[in-house]
Amino acid sequence: MRQLLPRCAAPVAAFAIAFAVPVVSSAATADVVEFSGYTPGTIVVKTGERQLYFVLDRQRARRFPVGVGKTGMTWTGKARVEGKFVRPAWSPPRVIRRDNPRLPTVIPGGAPNNPMGEAALTLRGGQYAIHGTNRPSSIGGFVSYGCIRMHNQDIRELYRLVHVGTPVIVED
Repeated sequence: MRQLLPRCAAPVAAFAIAFAVPVVSSAATADVVEFSGYTPGTIVVKTGERQLYFVLDRQRARRFPVGVGKTGMTWTGKARVEGKFVRPAWSPPRVIRRDNPRLPTVIPGGAPNNPMGEAALTLRGGQYAIHGTNRPSSIGGFVSYGCIRMHNQDIRELYRLVHVGTPVIVED
């Protein structure tokens, strides 16, 4: 199956794997924190904080550190999770290829040089994604072409918690 993924990482040829992402009992970098004002089951990304919140109930959320878009490449608004992919292959879009002309046309899923990491949740027609990374040191920075990067253990946890249709809100 071919799927076009995010501008920051796309178009990506994502191939759904016939097995589920391994369940992780607790992501090492996630915290449960006080968080209100959002509907349970919503993903909220606070770009300025470089944090992603998965709303558990009316008072609490799981908080994960993330990497977000570089200056001029961040976005805000509402979306929904449109696809869930394990170890997606990646094909760099023109803007990324322009900045990195030596990149291969497609990087297979699971390859050490694949920037999508362990899993991806696609948004906005595949223009963006919340995904793992092959560069964990980038988490906490303004580093992507618009996607939201997570530690691989964290994207596995979030992947387990959400479904296609989960609302996503990205704020400054």
